[in-house]
Amino acid sequence: MADSLTHKARMLLKDTIRKEIDFSKTDQSRGAEQPSLQKPCDPRAKRIDLPTIAEWSIGKPPDLVSALFNRQSRRTYLPKPLSIDELGFLLWGTQGIREHTEGRLKYRIVPSAGACHPLETYVFCFRVKDVPPGVYRYLPVGHELALEFTEDKLKEKLVKACLKQEFIGAAAAVFVWAALPYRTEWRYSLAAHRVILLDAGHVCQNLYLACEAIEAGCCAVGAYDQEALDRLLRVDGENEFVIYLAPVGKVQ
Repeated sequence: MADSLTHKARMLLKDTIRKEIDFSKTDQSRGAEQPSLQKPCDPRAKRIDLPTIAEWSIGKPPDLVSALFNRQSRRTYLPKPLSIDELGFLLWGTQGIREHTEGRLKYRIVPSAGACHPLETYVFCFRVKDVPPGVYRYLPVGHELALEFTEDKLKEKLVKACLKQEFIGAAAAVFVWAALPYRTEWRYSLAAHRVILLDAGHVCQNLYLACEAIEAGCCAVGAYDQEALDRLLRVDGENEFVIYLAPVGKVQ
């Protein structure tokens, strides 16, 4: 049975890769407007300005070789909180804007196929100085957090949606990336579904390396109850759905 499923999965992946996409029929080629690269935010939502590069107080980061060598998945976290500077640095390092061009948010710290950037970053903040507990969304345009919601027993609900992986609840913050597939489908049609997954990998690897700079650790998580986590995050599960997550906490 396992071999059969593996064969089917391989065939699906190969079909996606080798399928000839008629790029003359994409929404981009038809002249449709490119979808926004940042989901609209409720103007009534509480916002928190994040420190900019010039304002960070995060100590002396390691050199790149050390960060690459020491990078590993870490599932044990100290009870210490993250600072708002550290959280801002991690968010900038995973989805921050490096350069605006022609009114678009094309140049970020991470690569994205066709500069489509199909991901939205949500953060379950449990222990972050100057950030009340709750679920926030990162707004890269203004480098700020927007409060999405708070609710009782949020940590317990997140752990349950993540198949009872208890270490997730011990994190100071949990990064959750949701995909809005049309952002990439607009340009790549069916080929979008492969490159969206690649984009998620780029983002999470940057989180690993950024954590090494602030004496923190993270662990990429792909095992969760899709419907339960989408429901907890309050996304519709079709036009936007969770694709990846990673708890973050201070380590020895």
